[in-house]
Amino acid sequence: MAKKVGVTINGKTVKVPEGTNLIDAASQAGVEIPNLCYIKGMRGIGACRLCLVEIEGGRGPVTACTTKVKDGMVVNTDTEQLREMRQFVIDLILSMHPLDCMTCTKAGVCTLQRYAYESEIKESSFSRKKFGYPPDESNPFIKRDPEYCILCARCVRVCKEQGTNVLDFMGRGVGAKVVTANDKPLHESGCTFCGSCIDACPVNAILEADRWRKGREWDYERTHSVCLLCGGACDTVISTKDNLIMKINAGGEDGSVQRYICAIGRFGYDAVASDKRVLSPLRRVNGELKETTWEEALQLLSERLTKGKASILLTGALMNEDISTLLKVAEDVIKTDRIATTVSLYADEESMKDSDTADIDSADLILLVGLNPSQWKRVHPSLDASIRRRLSRGARLVSISSEAVDIGEVADITLRGEEPGLIKQIAKSMISKGMKANKELSELTGDTDTTEETERVADLIKEAERIVIFTSPALFRSVRNLSLIKKMDIIAVPNEANARGVVLSGIKPDGKLLKEMIEGSTEVLYVFGEPPVERRPDTGFLVVQSPYMSNLAREADLVLPSTTPYESSGSIVSFTGRVKRLSRALRPYGEAKQHREILASLAKVMGKVIKEGKTDIKKALKGRSKPSPSPFEKKEGLEIDEARFMEETNSCVINSSRLLWLREAEKAVGV
Repeated sequence: MAKKVGVTINGKTVKVPEGTNLIDAASQAGVEIPNLCYIKGMRGIGACRLCLVEIEGGRGPVTACTTKVKDGMVVNTDTEQLREMRQFVIDLILSMHPLDCMTCTKAGVCTLQRYAYESEIKESSFSRKKFGYPPDESNPFIKRDPEYCILCARCVRVCKEQGTNVLDFMGRGVGAKVVTANDKPLHESGCTFCGSCIDACPVNAILEADRWRKGREWDYERTHSVCLLCGGACDTVISTKDNLIMKINAGGEDGSVQRYICAIGRFGYDAVASDKRVLSPLRRVNGELKETTWEEALQLLSERLTKGKASILLTGALMNEDISTLLKVAEDVIKTDRIATTVSLYADEESMKDSDTADIDSADLILLVGLNPSQWKRVHPSLDASIRRRLSRGARLVSISSEAVDIGEVADITLRGEEPGLIKQIAKSMISKGMKANKELSELTGDTDTTEETERVADLIKEAERIVIFTSPALFRSVRNLSLIKKMDIIAVPNEANARGVVLSGIKPDGKLLKEMIEGSTEVLYVFGEPPVERRPDTGFLVVQSPYMSNLAREADLVLPSTTPYESSGSIVSFTGRVKRLSRALRPYGEAKQHREILASLAKVMGKVIKEGKTDIKKALKGRSKPSPSPFEKKEGLEIDEARFMEETNSCVINSSRLLWLREAEKAVGV
């Protein structure tokens, strides 16, 4: 832990970690130092010159974003001289900025507008300048308008830090411009349309392409929630108006490397109001799905469940409260223990239950084992971005994989080969460096030869203070051996947002049972969510409970409309082992209901009163078994095409939103 030093800012004394810059130190003292270019968590660059402060005993004003605290330092942030300097800077910026605040989309949240108001500047005293740069409006996601750009470099820096490297400066001085390579449109530049630049831009230079006349910022109601469209479980902020989603922004903690959402999480909300939605119960009559009432639908389902043995299939994106209610209804009402989950396609019980709780923001060494996260392929994109950001802030990375991985280009050490053997060699190298292992583990590594590369990895591990290993679930047991030699956090990375919650709630990922349901024969198959199943399995009666009319739902005998995550509330367990809460941002569309509401109504029709099920997830998270020496092997049966899995489980969202344009555009340029 960093040593703490005392600093006095505007008369308030606070203790902050040594090495903290003055902007962050002032924030802890409840003092805001004006700035336009600083991004919390990143190194200050002193570009905007608004954060000038005075240090007692110093020669003159210094930029707070680049100045580190020292013990006993006394700082003033609001003197007459500093106010005049800031007023001059804002005045100069406004001379090159459109003054259309009355109609500007960013009015109300524009940082420049706020500082101009506080400085009492209505118009610039300098000659007005206009460069005539045309906006980039060639895609349906992000609009870039250089006329509003204040050259703060925030968009360029976030793009570089996460490794996408799409934006950069062209030209020098006041005539400089933020561009892509060869000034091409975004969709021809390799942009992933994650929108990190939107979140970073303090003015109207970069924003959502469809924001014009969709309401002002003060019209919006903001809801903190979580994206459930992949295993990242990213925090979001949903802005709504008139029960419509206006935009979605990253909601992670300010300054965290995990403050990120991908294009699917940011722009996939179009699907909520699309014609893919199931808005009322549907039953098959004479070969066609026809609208029916909830009463008739639940009565029909009750009769079929009473007559036939039920099999239940759910995805790993259901919330903990829905799963708990489902388990109660299955046991007490439906009387079935045949419950399978899509989690069994890529993970086992041990990897989900025994993964640690980790904080990537504090990691100084990251090992990536058997994974190929990629923002461009949209496979674990948030993990890819988070790791790249952490590396830019000083962490080290070791990539271990049997195939080439995208992130290997920025790794300190890349090991190619069969992962179990490489992990075994690393364990042997760690032991040879003096790190202690018990007798059983020493014997397991005894017949292994080390290499120069594994010795280097062992050196990094020995020197590191906080180690986090992200591994594929199939390699979890092998990787966990390393934690018997030195303390480290081991995280098995799933492909669905609440995979850990599903398993911790009590559903075992049984691949054999899942295969029986999909490829075998069942009497009644009750499906929750959108599993990657395109065609109707061999079943006497198929029920699909989903927000969207998926290909599987089209072949169902009964379709029950469930709410989307935006219309739901509940909790999940993220892959890093944190309980995250979803809050309802929209009133349910049509007659859609949450899964647990439907289940409670079904139970009532079948003669039982079921209250919402509850699982003590926090207690379950603490119930991890202690690691023990295990053979260095890769568990079979957990290999899937992750990119295909993500596309199949999000097919309705992609095909009924502007994301379809992105998919076709990427095909056109060969991505």
